[in-house]
Amino acid sequence: MKSLKIDNVKKYYGKKESLVKAVDGISLEIENGKFTAIIGTSGSGKSTLLHCMAGLDKPTEGSVFLDERDIYALNDDELSKIRRQEFGFIFQSFNLIPVLNVYDNIILPIQLDGKKEDKEYIMDIVKKVGLEDQLKKFPNELSGGQQQRVAIARALSNKPAIIFADEPTGNLDSKTTEEVMSLLRSTVKDLNQTLLMITHDENIARQADRLITISDGKIISDEKNCK
Repeated sequence: MKSLKIDNVKKYYGKKESLVKAVDGISLEIENGKFTAIIGTSGSGKSTLLHCMAGLDKPTEGSVFLDERDIYALNDDELSKIRRQEFGFIFQSFNLIPVLNVYDNIILPIQLDGKKEDKEYIMDIVKKVGLEDQLKKFPNELSGGQQQRVAIARALSNKPAIIFADEPTGNLDSKTTEEVMSLLRSTVKDLNQTLLMITHDENIARQADRLITISDGKIISDEKNCK
């Protein structure tokens, strides 16, 4: 399992009077194999923090360590390799490729890495997310809940160590939200993965093993086993 740790991460935008401290000196260690939720109001810095931790946005200051390696000390090729091989991503807007069918969307991270998919493993994920009958369909033929299931399967397809989820239920109704959350929790548990999720929904956050609250770019509370 891969450990993820951040040390005094800051992300600032603008200068002088217009300086915005989106993330303002946060240090934390994410527990392996656990579901950690980061909650905060809009503009609190939670998404910026997630993007910094996931290798998507370089911090102004501070370090992000994956197994003691500072990911921002790596060159672009090495960093993208880590994102492709070690991380899985789920976003609010699904980010599916409209011209690819469900199956090809799911295996896209593997193809981008120049590898051959493990068909048995992929079909196991497809069953877990309940998409067996949808593989030949295209994203525009699916409901929002189905599209998010495809996005979850895609995030799991390259057997990542850590799943980063940014408001994954933000565009879903309450029933679909429950289904997607149940699915996410069970899959990461079965596959022994680490789940780091941003949400503004307190009900979802309360399902996590650990709940971190952010305000104005700083951690204001950090609770464990809040279920």
